Amino acid sequence: MAVQAVKGWSRWLWLALAYASLGIGLLAIFIPGIPTTEFILLAAWAAGKGSPRLRRWLEQHPVFGQMIYNWQHGRVVARRAKLTASFAMSVCLIIMMLTVTHRWIIVVAAIGMGGGALWMWSRPERITAQQEGT
Repeated sequence: MAVQAVKGWSRWLWLALAYASLGIGLLAIFIPGIPTTEFILLAAWAAGKGSPRLRRWLEQHPVFGQMIYNWQHGRVVARRAKLTASFAMSVCLIIMMLTVTHRWIIVVAAIGMGGGALWMWSRPERITAQQEGT
């Protein structure tokens, strides 16, 4: 997906967003409850506006490249990513239930995680031939 980078000071804002999102996405790999995929996709999108080189690096990355490709070709979320995210959310919720004393916080978190899980599981898991051609 060819996107022309913007010029001037706004390029630096897009680059800052790309690197911040990438940093949070990398951190999220190790911290359950923070979504990795969304931050990597945001990083790729922002990089497309601020740095075509960073965008290419993300698209060719052995871990992130397939995720970005799948999203660009049909808004696809692989089953493995869905299972991993669901497991991480479940672990977080269990930890919260054991450690957080204010139950309303747990309810709000559970509703947020549930909404995210419902959306995620509503996404297709494979790219169709029609999506591949677009």
